[in-house]
Amino acid sequence: MQVNQLGEQALLKRLQRYCLTEAVGDDAALLSVASGQALVVTTDMLIDGVHFSDRTTSATDAGWRAAAANLSDLAAMGAEPLGITVGLSLPGMLEVSWLEGLYQGMVDCLAPFGTPILGGDICRSSVTAIAITALGQVRPEQAIRRSAAQAGDVLLVTGAHGASRAGLELLLHPEQGQGLTEADRSALIQAHQRPQPRLDVVQMLRELGIARVAGMDSSDGLADAVLQICQASRVGAQLERNLIPFPASLTAWISEAQAMDWALYGGEDFELVLCLPRAAAERLVEQLGSAAIIGSITAEPNVLLRDQSGLHPDQPLRLEQGFQHF
Repeated sequence: MQVNQLGEQALLKRLQRYCLTEAVGDDAALLSVASGQALVVTTDMLIDGVHFSDRTTSATDAGWRAAAANLSDLAAMGAEPLGITVGLSLPGMLEVSWLEGLYQGMVDCLAPFGTPILGGDICRSSVTAIAITALGQVRPEQAIRRSAAQAGDVLLVTGAHGASRAGLELLLHPEQGQGLTEADRSALIQAHQRPQPRLDVVQMLRELGIARVAGMDSSDGLADAVLQICQASRVGAQLERNLIPFPASLTAWISEAQAMDWALYGGEDFELVLCLPRAAAERLVEQLGSAAIIGSITAEPNVLLRDQSGLHPDQPLRLEQGFQHF
C-alpha cells in the first residue's frame, strides 16, 4: 500500500502507534524540565539521495541514523534526552511499509535511552525528507560548549574514526574490501548503518565529577570537530598522527594514508571530541576503554596534524577538505 492510498488521517493514526500516547493528539506536546535544568533543542534533516539511499540504507537503518544523529547532538551538549518530534515530507507513491520501518528504526535507537517520539507533522513532497527536533535537558554549568577549550587542555576522542566512511564504501562497492574478514566487513557496515550516540560518555563525565569540558560530536568528521572547537574557543591545536585511532581492519584493505584521511574527514562516526585537563582526560580514558588522547590545545591559532617520527611534515587541517553541502 502507498501513502496516497492510505490517506492523511489514516497515516497519522498508524504512525501514532510509535509515539508516546499521552503526548500526541493535541496541537503540541507538553513537557516538564527538571528544576535547575536548561532546555536543549537541536534539529537535524536527512534527505533521500543526500543522507541515505536504497543502495546503502534500509528503512529501519534510515530511522536509526535519523534518531542517532539527533541524540548525538544532545550528547555533544552534555544533555539528557527528553524526546523527539518528527517532520516528514513524503511522495504519495512511497510505500507505507517503508514508513513503518523508518519509525521502527527510530524507536529501536531511542529505546535504550528511554526517549519517546512526541509527535510531528507530515506533508506531501517530491522527495522523502526527515526533519527531527530533539529536546533534552542539562544543568547550565554542566553543558558542553565548543567555546570552552583552553590552551593546555588535551584533545580526547571517545572512539575510533573512519569506520562509517569505510562501511559506506563497502555498501556502494561490495566488490571492495577483499582483505577483510566477514566479521570486519560486517562491523564496518554496521558502523555506518547503526551509529551509536555517545550518551554513555555524558553519564560517565557526571560520575567522574568532570566539570569543565569543551567539545562537540564528530558527525561531520574529526578534523571538522577540532577546527570548529578551535574557532569557537579562539585557540589552536596539535594532533599527533600516531595517536589517532581508526579500525585496525582498515589497513588490511586500504593504505594507512587513506585510513587516516577517512578518520579525519570521513564523517558520521558520531563520537565525541572533547577538550579537558589532562588528569580528567586520563581518568575518562581509563574508565571508557575506547577513548584516546590524540593531541593538545595551543594558544597559537593553527590546527596542525603532526608526526613525532618525522616521516610526515606538519599538515594543516582545513574545513574545506571535509564534506560541505555547498
